[in-house]
Amino acid sequence: MKKTIAFLVLSLVMSSAGFAQTNDEYGIALKKMFMVSGSNETYKVAIKQMISMYKTESSLSPEKLKNLEDEMMKTSMKELTDLLIPIYQKYITISDINEMIKFYESPVGKKFANNNPAITQESMKIGQQWGMKIAGQIQNKLK
Repeated sequence: MKKTIAFLVLSLVMSSAGFAQTNDEYGIALKKMFMVSGSNETYKVAIKQMISMYKTESSLSPEKLKNLEDEMMKTSMKELTDLLIPIYQKYITISDINEMIKFYESPVGKKFANNNPAITQESMKIGQQWGMKIAGQIQNKLK
């Protein structure tokens, strides 16, 4: 009986270690994909926009706001990536991520990655305008 319990505990520990290693490998690959895809830059733009909204409302000096921005860039990006790992793991294999990395390292992938933050920013503006238009149409039809 003791041997069975010891075997089960050892099996559980070994499988947990294997999962942690796989999870670490996945996280490393995902972070690389975020870097080469331009997603990292898009997230940084969002953080900068949030900080700039507080510049007018805050009594903090420009230097302290810059320090806050730098801190958020470091800690928030890591935190966001860690929060996204389980979601990506649910839908995309590490093999898929490695293929995406290959794409983003190609000339057309680099072009897309370099332009993605601007595309996202401009698309958000259009999306807001479109959303307001649709909301108005729905309101008119409900009258």
